[in-house]
Amino acid sequence: MRRRDQLTPADGGAPATFGRFLEFSTPAPDIEASIGFYRKLGFATAEVGEAWRHPYAVAGDGRLYIGLHQSADFGPALTFVKPDLLKHLALLERAGVDFEFRHLGADVFNEIGWRDPSATQVRFIEARTFSPLEWPPARSSLLGYFREIALPAADFAASKAHWEGIGFVGVDEPDAPEPHIGCTSDTVDVGLYEPQRVGRPSLVFEVTDPAAAVERIAAAGLEPAARAGAPFGAFCYSAPEGTPIILVGAA
Repeated sequence: MRRRDQLTPADGGAPATFGRFLEFSTPAPDIEASIGFYRKLGFATAEVGEAWRHPYAVAGDGRLYIGLHQSADFGPALTFVKPDLLKHLALLERAGVDFEFRHLGADVFNEIGWRDPSATQVRFIEARTFSPLEWPPARSSLLGYFREIALPAADFAASKAHWEGIGFVGVDEPDAPEPHIGCTSDTVDVGLYEPQRVGRPSLVFEVTDPAAAVERIAAAGLEPAARAGAPFGAFCYSAPEGTPIILVGAA
């Protein structure tokens, strides 16, 4: 899959999703432990607002933001922002969305949610819940370039149709080192993989030299999980809240 910044005018550019990607949201029973883990990797913490009633923190690397929610209701999920959310419900319904919940009204923080065909949660909210980081373009975390969110897809055709229905462009990648369907948007890329290879939503990063990156991460006090059977033949890490992090070599 090509990066979003590698799309050319001949590709028609990257399409706009119905919402702008905000964060990878995940339940985090011990937020402090998770924040400590991401800080060791070179992530920073963002200033959060008061939209949520439960404890909440955000770690980011300037491209990817991870929302750590001390609430079992949060996914893991891909969370997007869409102002004037109420006006766009009909558009989402026409795209085939079957809502799991709708919290809408003058006295609540507007949000809606549903599941993709393989049960990954998708959430749309009306406004940002944290302030973006001031992140210099040349700065990078120890994980390198954030490539995509890898999702299990039991039915490739149904999953591809779902993500295309909410504004992504799906491309079959049968000759990739790990065959999958790449779904590209202007704010985040999603990879659809066989559940035997990617069992739960995972974060994929790429570096020029994975072995050297693993040494730098080890110096920060973090070791990869067992490599045997790992997807992509890659190095994998597991965050305290359970988020799988996959480190691959750049193409």
